[in-house]
Amino acid sequence: MENKLSSYISVYKEHLETGYIQTAYEALLKYVMSLKAHFEKVLSSQYSFGNVSPGYMDFTYFPFFNDYLRSKKLRFGIVLNHREMRFELWLMGQNAETQKKYWELLKNSQWNRNRTTMPKYSVLEAVLIEFPDFDDLKDLTVKIEQASSSVSNKILEYIKTMEPLA
Repeated sequence: MENKLSSYISVYKEHLETGYIQTAYEALLKYVMSLKAHFEKVLSSQYSFGNVSPGYMDFTYFPFFNDYLRSKKLRFGIVLNHREMRFELWLMGQNAETQKKYWELLKNSQWNRNRTTMPKYSVLEAVLIEFPDFDDLKDLTVKIEQASSSVSNKILEYIKTMEPLA
């Protein structure tokens, strides 16, 4: 790894010199922050919101939850998956024990249908927008809001019907 680290840093430096990475990353973070502000504005009667976590150029997200989710030690996250460059909705547990409990409950759900192991940071991950159009941020925001509202409601309904089995 050490021998390769220098070559990785050299490539990294070359890419940084163009300025594209910094410009794109800053624009993506600003957009996720504006997305969170939009969600707070339109959904504050339903949910509470946490801070934007910029991540390590892998995932940028912000959590949101209601009283029901909080009582179950769960929260949703609107996630920008940098590698896939798409938006996802994650259901996350407060700790490893909660994650495992809800993974068991949800591993056979439609959202985990193609998974054999629990995701690293969540209980389930649903794609909201596969190919975001960053040239029309207003429309993108509406699409993310609509998709996340629909998917989160379905997940909540599913959890509430499955929970007595847990």
